[in-house]
Amino acid sequence: MANVSLGTVVPDFELPSTGAKMFSLQQVRGQFVIVYFYPKDNTPGCTQEGQAFRDNYSRFSELNALIVGISRDSVKVHEGFKAKQQFPFELLADTDETVCRLFDVIKPKIMYGKQVIGIERSTFLIAPDGTLLQEWRKVKVNHHCDDVLNALTDYARN
Repeated sequence: MANVSLGTVVPDFELPSTGAKMFSLQQVRGQFVIVYFYPKDNTPGCTQEGQAFRDNYSRFSELNALIVGISRDSVKVHEGFKAKQQFPFELLADTDETVCRLFDVIKPKIMYGKQVIGIERSTFLIAPDGTLLQEWRKVKVNHHCDDVLNALTDYARN
């Protein structure tokens, strides 16, 4: 499967989700979808990013947007992270990296002086018709949620 690119329709994908569900992109057509990829549950940056989306959740909802977070963690780990942080959105488990590779977020990184392969923090804004409108790569957590909300507001007004 080819990687997603701006201005094209994102292929449907399915992943196991918190709440004992399967998430399908096709099933949420008709609303904006914010897909944010993050490296690991219960780590400082990932917690801060999720909290920012949580704290602004009602503003996203008012603009007809659904938020989902994706990492390689299991649904079981996601359930604990979601409950602890009181996230009102679902977390999806991409344990085999299929969707991570579709969005091209698996990258070599340096951790503690060693090269590892992991998720590059990235966010994607998908239109109600499934078209990829915008992407943010190599995300820095501070103010990122505001950037996504501002872009969504602009698209929702047009």
